[in-house]
Amino acid sequence: MRLITHNMLQCHVKNCNDNNFPLRLEEVEVELVEADFQADFLRNILGKLEWEALVNTAVQVGNTSLPATIPDNAADNEEFLKVLHNALLETHIQSGNMVCPNCQHVYPVKDGIPNMLLAEHEI
Repeated sequence: MRLITHNMLQCHVKNCNDNNFPLRLEEVEVELVEADFQADFLRNILGKLEWEALVNTAVQVGNTSLPATIPDNAADNEEFLKVLHNALLETHIQSGNMVCPNCQHVYPVKDGIPNMLLAEHEI
């Protein structure tokens, strides 16, 4: 699971409507997987990211290269886009857990795939 995917996931347990994003990462195994740099894709996705959540998640997995705020010239700053590319598209969570900060529900990640399925009583 790439960090771009994690940035879009939240807890959907019944009545868990507050403080259910971002899911906290625990006991994760991280792998860096090289990917082709696509500046246009990064420019387009930039406005859709929850930046603070992305920065905090990146720090949880040992990546401290993202700035605290998006630079004013982000779309034209190739150095920034390459740092963003590394965090979003090359950092993969291979295994571990995603934990809801509100209800503490655990979503496991195995072989790079997050399991977001809920039991019937949790829906």
